[in-house]
Amino acid sequence: MKTTGIAPERSEVAKDWHARGFTCGLWIDHAGRTWNGTHNKTEELFMLLSGKLELAIEGKRVQPEVGEEVHIPANTQHTIRNIGGKTARWLYGQKRNTSVTYNSSESK
Repeated sequence: MKTTGIAPERSEVAKDWHARGFTCGLWIDHAGRTWNGTHNKTEELFMLLSGKLELAIEGKRVQPEVGEEVHIPANTQHTIRNIGGKTARWLYGQKRNTSVTYNSSESK
């Protein structure tokens, strides 16, 4: 999918991700929320719908644009942090038949 700076329709993203073998869920985070996670044998897709987030993937920091798809390879340490000062909405997808564990923390 192309990055347009405009939030895509969730149903269009879900259709594309399902065809590629991924789930598609909506996540809503409050300002200051940080998610630290490690994948166990699974890939993940991420797409920002609104707000401002920073992802650290294997130590490399990225701040995706609205509508930009980010691929997180299997077995990759990563963190998602809401840095925008307001609620953020994003889509996440995981390869089917796998699991991921996250630990949440609030930034002070």
